[in-house]
Amino acid sequence: MSLAHFGPVFTASGILFRLWAPRQRVVSLKIDGGQPISMAAGVDGWFSANVDGAGAGTAYKFVLEDGMEVPDPASRFQPAGPHGDSEVIDPETYQWQAREWSGRRWEEAVVYELHVGTFTPEGTFRALIDRLDHLVALGVTVLQLMPVNDFPGERGWGYDGVLPYAPHTSYGRPEDLKALVDAAHQRGLCIFLDVIYNHFGPDGNYLPLYAPLFTDKHKSPWGQGINYDGEDSQFVREFVIQNALHWLQEYRVDGLRFDAVHAIVDDSREHLLKEMARRIRSEISGRHIHLIVENEENNSALLFRNNYGKPELYTAQWNDDMHHVLHVAATSEDFGYYADFADDTAKIGRGLAEGFVYQGEHMPYRGAERGQPSGGLPPTAFIAFIQNHDQIGNRAFGDRLNETASAEAIRAMAAIYLLSPQIPMLFMGEEWDARQPFPYFCDFNEELNAIVRKGRREELSRLPGFGDGDSAANAPDPTKRETFLSAKLDWQDATSGEGAERLAYYRNLLAIRHKEIIPRLENIGGNSGAYRVEGKSIDVRWALGDGTSLRLLANVGADDIQGAAAPEGRIIWSEGGLTDGKLSPWSVIWSIA
Repeated sequence: MSLAHFGPVFTASGILFRLWAPRQRVVSLKIDGGQPISMAAGVDGWFSANVDGAGAGTAYKFVLEDGMEVPDPASRFQPAGPHGDSEVIDPETYQWQAREWSGRRWEEAVVYELHVGTFTPEGTFRALIDRLDHLVALGVTVLQLMPVNDFPGERGWGYDGVLPYAPHTSYGRPEDLKALVDAAHQRGLCIFLDVIYNHFGPDGNYLPLYAPLFTDKHKSPWGQGINYDGEDSQFVREFVIQNALHWLQEYRVDGLRFDAVHAIVDDSREHLLKEMARRIRSEISGRHIHLIVENEENNSALLFRNNYGKPELYTAQWNDDMHHVLHVAATSEDFGYYADFADDTAKIGRGLAEGFVYQGEHMPYRGAERGQPSGGLPPTAFIAFIQNHDQIGNRAFGDRLNETASAEAIRAMAAIYLLSPQIPMLFMGEEWDARQPFPYFCDFNEELNAIVRKGRREELSRLPGFGDGDSAANAPDPTKRETFLSAKLDWQDATSGEGAERLAYYRNLLAIRHKEIIPRLENIGGNSGAYRVEGKSIDVRWALGDGTSLRLLANVGADDIQGAAAPEGRIIWSEGGLTDGKLSPWSVIWSIA
């Protein structure tokens, strides 16, 4: 056992309980609500107590010197939530069925992002298992779960988590999450988890009471930065690195999506992000492990490949630039950050061919340069999408793309991103044109709820078009249960007329991807794309890994385009049409030569 092991350890006679609390002189342990047991003080601020007879199911809490009772920061389960007792979980109890599963190659990825609490009426891990066959039939290969680690209250997006090792109680127990992962693997599906190492939530985070979790040296959008480079930072770093390994090893998930890595500030010789990826790739072998970043800075260095074409650090990045240009083309919205992507078809071409739209250029909305050159990366280093939790939920009413774009425009955007060499990602319900919104929702204590309500109104009022004037005042209250319930998918819509038609459309597109695109992505290199635009006409070509050429010819506008040349090679998909050199509105033609 390493000195920095976090969480309870099974011994021959019971359980060794340990807590890193360098800001405390005395720490005690409570077992099953009994009398406090003194813990021995060790080196570097560690306290420990071996309790004979303790085991799986034992409830425990730590008691600080002022009498405050706190959960284990590395608790594996919190039956009553972050403020209650921690429960000892035996990692060996679950009997895995898909024991030979080793994952899938990244080129095969078709990602589907979902929120466990709103994906099904029940909102649980077990209920999600019953929907896996739908995703397999759709053509999905990866389930991307929004954060599932424990957060306060019954409902929330999960980005205010405070106990990163414990599954959220409302979703189910640890064995329920393992059963979901197991069932997914039995169907050939990968599971990714969304993890947050840039901040901790404000309600239920007791760590700062006894450990130097935060630092005044750095700031983040959520307040103080996390202490990744100051005094005792080696233990803070180890806490989050072990957490990432915990999900990958104990739960056998296939990948992690790292939230807002641009907000992880670290002046160490080796940045936390580099150490994280290096440790994961060195400690896990024999499996396909995929590491995804969300990075506002468009830092292409994190995505570099080695001489064998494999990622040295991170596998891919969510490509917000690609979302923005396709969204603007479909909706004509030009407010907020969309203004920097408006009325410029060349940006669509560049995003498709090279990945990032902003590769070091000045971005007016943020008032600074953004990004690094990305054309040298393979297209598979980017994840493309037209909807996700952020881009829907950051709108005042959480309205989906179908509230602002025509059906023809959405179909065209779907045909572009689902068949491009970039890795596609759908947002839950998108495949049947779900009408349920996905607004921001949370469930803090009353004091924090009031702060959230006020802050949400102020935030929306500052974003033109997202909720200015009366819209901000009338936006749904994120703390109300009704707001959460409004986001629950209605699965009957998938079998109705328009819903069933859209579902068939998505299934057809993904069937083409699996047949024609995925087999040609292996060994695809950098600088593989080139583009040409004229007005609303886009012509993009890629050199694929098998030596063939993939071509996209599209009209991303509502008017006919004259003078378009017929694509050479074999047409694999045609939406709209090309007649006598005239490309009809919202036409998308894919061909291979």
